[in-house]
Amino acid sequence: MCLRRHHVSRPHNTGCRLIVAACQQAYRCPGDEAPLSVLGRLTMHLTQLNRECLLHLFSFLDKDSRRSLSFTCQQLREVFLDPRLWNLLHFSSPCQLRRDNFVLGPSLRYLTICWYSSRVLQVCNIEDWLKSSFQKDICSKHESLVSTFLAHVCHMCPNLLQITLSGCGHITDQDVISVLQSCRKLRRLRLENCVRITDCSLREGVVAHGNGLEEVKVDFCRNVTQAGLQAVRGNRPGIQLSAERSADMIPDSKPEERVPLRRTLQKVLQFS
Repeated sequence: MCLRRHHVSRPHNTGCRLIVAACQQAYRCPGDEAPLSVLGRLTMHLTQLNRECLLHLFSFLDKDSRRSLSFTCQQLREVFLDPRLWNLLHFSSPCQLRRDNFVLGPSLRYLTICWYSSRVLQVCNIEDWLKSSFQKDICSKHESLVSTFLAHVCHMCPNLLQITLSGCGHITDQDVISVLQSCRKLRRLRLENCVRITDCSLREGVVAHGNGLEEVKVDFCRNVTQAGLQAVRGNRPGIQLSAERSADMIPDSKPEERVPLRRTLQKVLQFS
């Protein structure tokens, strides 16, 4: 159905205004200095548009705007819940995973969770045994958010093609392995500054279950070593592997591993 031949009734609510804004963005003509005035060209009510047209219009809106529209009528609610609308999801912080402004489904192809925050560097990236009670309390409020979300992705999004996890300091090797086991069509796995990811994700995840993988990035993951990278290169030579700084960073160490060094330093100071 061509939207240019019809007229939309003048909007009386926020939902309709959002749709009109989407129409203006969708039907901007090359060379126009301003968006076309949709109101003067269309001759039918929004609810008379078919599902394909509404899905196209919804695709120009962000998650919150889509959710707001879904409360205006049952037809738009059904469009919001249509899995075909949600082939791409981007989250800029784990707290956004708690919101009900998105839908997980088999149409999801691209998933990104990036958390660029000073809290990641100052709290989440610290080794657990070094954290104060206050820091542990902060982490306890969100440490399982991404892992729980990824578990839902494993069950509901089998056609995922690309996943990017950046600054997710609490995801574990098991989270990555589960994604690779469940999302067999995955082509690109990108991990950045995920401090709990180790060689286990590479050996038991990428090597064992990465049959369809074409690209793997494990940048700034301090607990990934050269041994894990070599395991991927040796067993999966077809994968384009990137590991910027990962194998060159200082890995985590357990408290008991530091005791002999501390005692040695004490002895040196005592007899110097």
